[in-house]
Formats: sequence, C-alpha cells, structure tokens
Amino acid sequence: MWLYLAALVGLYYLLRWYRERQVVSDLRDKYVFITGCDSGFGNLLARQLDLRGLRVLAACLTEKGAEQLRDQTSDRLETVILDVTKTESISAATEWVKERVGDRGLWGLVNNAGIFHPLCCTEWLKIETYVDVLKVNLIGLMEVTLSMLPLVRKAQGRIVNVSSILGRVAFFGGVYCSSKYGVEAFSDVLRRELQHFRVKISIVEPGYFRTGMTDLLWSLGRIKEAWEEVPSHIKEAYGQKFFDAHHNGVKQGLLRCSTNLNLVTDCMEHALISVHPRTRYSAGWDSQFFFIPLSYLPTSLADYILTRSWPKPAQAV
Repeated sequence: MWLYLAALVGLYYLLRWYRERQVVSDLRDKYVFITGCDSGFGNLLARQLDLRGLRVLAACLTEKGAEQLRDQTSDRLETVILDVTKTESISAATEWVKERVGDRGLWGLVNNAGIFHPLCCTEWLKIETYVDVLKVNLIGLMEVTLSMLPLVRKAQGRIVNVSSILGRVAFFGGVYCSSKYGVEAFSDVLRRELQHFRVKISIVEPGYFRTGMTDLLWSLGRIKEAWEEVPSHIKEAYGQKFFDAHHNGVKQGLLRCSTNLNLVTDCMEHALISVHPRTRYSAGWDSQFFFIPLSYLPTSLADYILTRSWPKPAQAV
C-alpha cells in the first residue's frame, strides 16, 4: 500500500518536473517590464533576463539606479524612472512601454517594487507609515497592473506579483503583512478573472533574504528611531527591557537572512518563461520547510510556535 502511494507521488513530481521544463518559444522577441530595479530582486532579475536574451524594460526609482543597471547590461535593456505611488508617473511609464512593445504587447509584468517599515511592534508605528507602505506595496502594485493590463492581455502574457511568506503567515510587521495579504488576494482574483484571456498570474513568496530592505544597520537604526518617537504611555507599557530583547531578536533574525537572491529570481524567471508556470512559488528554505507547513497548522498551535520565545512587555498581565 505504502509502496504504491510512494510510486504515485513520485510519478506526480516526475510529470510536474517534465511539464515545468518546457520553455516558451521566441524569448528574444518578448518584452518584460519590471518595477523596483534599483537594487535587490528587481535589479538581479533584470540582469538575469537580459542574459537570457529577453527584452527587459526596467523601471527604477532613481536615475542613479537606472544608470548603474544600464552599465551592467546589454543594449537591449532599457530603463525608465517610475514612482509607483504617483498616477502620472505610472501613466507616463505605460505610454513609454506601449511605444516599445507596439502590436506585440507586453509578455511579462513583474511587480517587484516594495518597501518595509521599521521592524517593530505594530503599536509603535505612526499611521503615516501604514499609508506609505500600503501605497507602494499594494495600491501601487494594483495601479501599475491595471495600467499595463491591456498590453499584457494583447500578448496573452504573464503577471508576476512579488508577495512574501508574510503574506501567508502574519506574525510581525503588521502593515507589511497586511499589504502582502492584499497582494495575495488581488492576484488570486485577477488570475481567476483573466483565465479566459490566457493571461497567467504567478505569486512569488520569498522567505528572509538580505536585500536593501533588510540591511542590518539600516533596519536596527529605524527600530531605534521608532522607539524614540513612541509616546511615553506606550513605552511604559512595553518597557526598555522588552525593547532591548526585541532589538536583539531582530538583529539575530537579520543575520540569518539568506544572501542567495537567485532562489527568488529563478522563481520569477520560471514564471515568465515556462509553458506551465506555477500559481505560487515559495522561495527559500525557510519559506518551503517552515512557514508553508506552519500555515496549515491549527491557529492556536501556530501562535504558540511563533511567539513562545517573544519577550513579555513590562505591563503584561
């Protein structure tokens, strides 16, 4: 009985492996637009796809980032300045893309641009921080997608939305998690609505990786800034001892972040070039073997596993 079951599971994965190895044709004629290419995943993906021969349209927030990327890539890659929080910037970028892709349409849209807030308790953050994160990570992603969608539909292409494992298991970074849960929901609805247009939607859920958003000194500095600006009654509720323990816990977590960004960009590339892309990609060992299994546990058990080592606030009851 168990032997037959093992054989069936093995056959399933063999067939999936075979299907996923099939690559779409004429890659050199396909255009891919990527947001957030100044650094991190977006920058690496732009260089990776350029080497693959695709026509990369890379959106950067700064001219400095765009210039550095152009210096590292072929003449096929083109850059444009884009601020995903501004409608006029998105409209201008869409027209720029339309001029380049022409009647072929846009094969791939990769919504990668994102920001992180200070890695601290939800109560320590100002509402302005909540708004800023949602504007970039969720509203900006939605607006870019809706603006580019006619071009993607024309090419019967792909949309790749970068979420996070924190879009599946939320246990710190309240507004960041909220934005990524929104990305998951938006992507699920879009995938179901666009299936008859032969547009495929994939979600990439990275675990913990070392990028500009998780830079150690920058992240720890922002935690201290947030704590210093917290109202006195909140400081009293948590206490300095709690902050010190939290600060050290974040530091240890950041030191364990993976430096192999290719684990993420390889998922993005597969979603763009495979004949049969996956609906979801869990990128990173922590994502695949800890957080995804954790997401299927009873909530009370998951809560215990995630919070058992957390420090207690000064006024805890």
